[in-house]
Amino acid sequence: MTDLEERSFESYTLGAATFDLSGLPKEYYTLVDGSKSIIWVQPIFQALGLKSLLAASLPVENFTHAVIHGKDYTAVVIKQQGNYLALLIEPNTEIINNKFLFWAQSFDATSLKNNPKFQVI
Repeated sequence: MTDLEERSFESYTLGAATFDLSGLPKEYYTLVDGSKSIIWVQPIFQALGLKSLLAASLPVENFTHAVIHGKDYTAVVIKQQGNYLALLIEPNTEIINNKFLFWAQSFDATSLKNNPKFQVI
């Protein structure tokens, strides 16, 4: 993947949240301008909780990602090594494809701490 593609994918990111493997939230990253809240994190938390409940009785071991569509947002949840990453993107964005998912799987959300567009909550 080219550096240009990586920067392009990051430019679609409007927020991020990290969760541990049990589904508990760790960090939130929001836009500094305050144009997006963290209300979108609640459905992610609920979805990861549901996944854990289902995993207790069904074989869902190969979970790689989920896309959650809300009225005002789209969130992509990716299983990374050691945690889950949720990325907030504009609703109806047509960016979710294999290249995007590959990028997101290795994306280090802590890099957003150095991005002036984001703040850590």
